[in-house]
Amino acid sequence: MGAHFSVRTSTILGIEALPVDVEVDVSSGLPSFTIVGLPDMAVQEARERVRAAVKASGFDFPGARVVVNLAPGPLRKHGTGFDLPIATALLAATHQIPQAPLADAAVVGELSLDGTVRSVPGMLAHALRARATGVLFGPPDSDGAASLESLEYRPLRHLRDLLDPRALRLAQSSGRPRLMRNADDMSDVCGQDFAKRALEIAAAGGHNVLTVGPPGSGKTMLARRLAGILPPLSTDERLSTALVHSVAGLDDSDALAGIRPFRAPHHSCSMAGLVGGGSPPRPGEVSLAHNGVLFLDEMPEFGPAALQALRQPLEDGHVVLVRADGRVRFPTRIALVGAANPCPCGFFGDPDRPCTCPPAVVVRYQGRIGGPLLDRIDMYVRIERVDPRRILNGSPGEPSETVRTRVARAREVSAIRGVASNAVLSGAPLLAACLLSMQARERVEEHASIHHLSGRGITRLLRVARSIADLETCERVSELHIDEASGFRMETGGTTRVPRMC
Repeated sequence: MGAHFSVRTSTILGIEALPVDVEVDVSSGLPSFTIVGLPDMAVQEARERVRAAVKASGFDFPGARVVVNLAPGPLRKHGTGFDLPIATALLAATHQIPQAPLADAAVVGELSLDGTVRSVPGMLAHALRARATGVLFGPPDSDGAASLESLEYRPLRHLRDLLDPRALRLAQSSGRPRLMRNADDMSDVCGQDFAKRALEIAAAGGHNVLTVGPPGSGKTMLARRLAGILPPLSTDERLSTALVHSVAGLDDSDALAGIRPFRAPHHSCSMAGLVGGGSPPRPGEVSLAHNGVLFLDEMPEFGPAALQALRQPLEDGHVVLVRADGRVRFPTRIALVGAANPCPCGFFGDPDRPCTCPPAVVVRYQGRIGGPLLDRIDMYVRIERVDPRRILNGSPGEPSETVRTRVARAREVSAIRGVASNAVLSGAPLLAACLLSMQARERVEEHASIHHLSGRGITRLLRVARSIADLETCERVSELHIDEASGFRMETGGTTRVPRMC
């Protein structure tokens, strides 16, 4: 006489958890333990982990023919999160644990050989899927899953907890993580008033920025403080940001606390590491920076293919990875900050130190970023070294909290117009948002004529001008706003679209 039981679980594809039924059949025959349903190697290895955990927890492993089916069959399953569902279904099928509490619940978790339940990547995605059933059994260290509304999260520290009526009945309560602030404060930056003003405008409008200057001028220091002047994540942004970090196996507590992510990959980062890839596909740095800041230090040193792969994510706000077994979509709504030296030696255009690079080398180095990517960067900022006397005086600058208040107010102004950020505006909606007077239109035409701006260049100019006006809570974009926005324009020269960094 055979025994059968099934529990619900899920498998991660991209940032989404797809439902899977774990069906266990125990029947007479030669002792065996088989898993079918397109499992990967990690799922196949669950046989040994489950067998050892069941015995170590004091349960009896059946000396019979055990078949585990993961349905639906055509969907490939991967990861170690199937350990706990398989063990739970096996024990329920052999009536060693109560079946009733598992009837309408989902189960996710990895098992150690002694029966301890461990967390797996993507617990937040599993929890979102489990909200359809309302109950989720999982590891005890998943605050993100436990904090979801309309979900009873029941933590299991050990496989033996399945015999504890309290563990099967009581849900873990978890409060909202306390909001923390970024430790890097804008008051630490001495001088650089022009650069700080540029970052404030970029934060207000969600603009991408390229900073250029000699080594030691403070490019990295400034970029690390951009996340601190951005407003805290909204409720929806917290969830979407934490979801990406969860499926990547990273700590999602900062995102759930409202802190915007800051990612700074090394310039040796591959294209897959930057935009995502692998098998199964994992989010790259551009997705891990979703709703936050992606900082590319020494930007010209990145591989050309990796840099150009950023074009579509910056434009669309997401990246789509196409593989033989399907498509995966990761969100990429970011603020990009690039930092570059003006030349390989770093002193091209420096008034104090001469550049030792040949002209051809300078042109080739400046062209490594590429025109198509530069077209997606709204602001260009030249950063010079700070006067040593100002550093030694140590006079504190404006704190990030003060700047953040102005940025939040500017974003509220743009939100009234129904726009998430000015950086996404173009065409008729951009002109409607600017409300240009006749004098302002003439000023735009003047700048476009003098600097030979293309249509995309005019769009960038108006976007930045709209953000400047929002900081001043002005309904219309004036000539003064346009003049200031023109100061952040990226010069281009010759037949190649490279920034003129002198």
